[in-house]
Amino acid sequence: MDHQGQFRAAALESGIPDDEISRFTAHLRLAIRLSGGSGGVPVGQVGGSPRLPVGMDWPVAGDNRLPFVFFVDCAALPHVDGPGLPADGSLLFFLDHEEDHLASEPGYARVIQVPAGTETEVAGEPTGHEAVGKEYDVSATLVARLPDWFATDEEEDEDDLSPFQQQLARDLERDLPHLDELRALAHDLWPPDEGLASACLGGYVDDEVMTSIAEQTLVGREMAGEIVIPVATWYSHVEKEKHRLTSEWMTLARFSLADEFYSGSFVIRHDDLAAGRLDKALSVTEFSE
Repeated sequence: MDHQGQFRAAALESGIPDDEISRFTAHLRLAIRLSGGSGGVPVGQVGGSPRLPVGMDWPVAGDNRLPFVFFVDCAALPHVDGPGLPADGSLLFFLDHEEDHLASEPGYARVIQVPAGTETEVAGEPTGHEAVGKEYDVSATLVARLPDWFATDEEEDEDDLSPFQQQLARDLERDLPHLDELRALAHDLWPPDEGLASACLGGYVDDEVMTSIAEQTLVGREMAGEIVIPVATWYSHVEKEKHRLTSEWMTLARFSLADEFYSGSFVIRHDDLAAGRLDKALSVTEFSE
């Protein structure tokens, strides 16, 4: 389905100018929400044992096999416009959340892409260490996602915003005078999350994670001698770098875990995903308490 065409037709019918619709849809992303128990067509499975290519060992970290979280059949997922997941094959997600949360080096999280047509086999029964919850099928629905700086709080005092945030707000007001109507229309077509989702694929990277990536990027450029940032303007540079990088990164997968105190996610650059460089995905395990 041509989702952008569907949105454009609905917005034009509401009387919104075409050029404003184009500016809005440049930032609109559709994420894929996975949930169990909905009775929909299965597109993947949470828990249980993974199906890996014949001859491939279960991924390990140290002496332990990584817990298998879930897999998706990419060909069964709804197609979305723009950069997205592979068109076919499957993606399998592994995460040792407690170790990953504390680790200073990667290794406790893994995404494996299995190309379409690959002969696979069940990798084996999970042991107590790998058991991550009950095995069940998940189905997919689409949800609208917009960058955080679109979701302005009407009650927020402009004086509480940084100069850069104030400029973004002024630009939005100038370029998207029908922002409220456009945002409401997007959420009517692809409603926000309702209830507990097993996982969500695609969409924007969480603000805190994007901030961390921006900070690391700037530190790396400083260490390489490319730039020098005065301490007094550090946060201003971080805001601008985060805004720039938002268009380059996406959430590959964000998911709940059997351990309710944690959540897991993988984020990746669009160009790395398009090139199949899933080893470039960053794992972000968050402690919710």
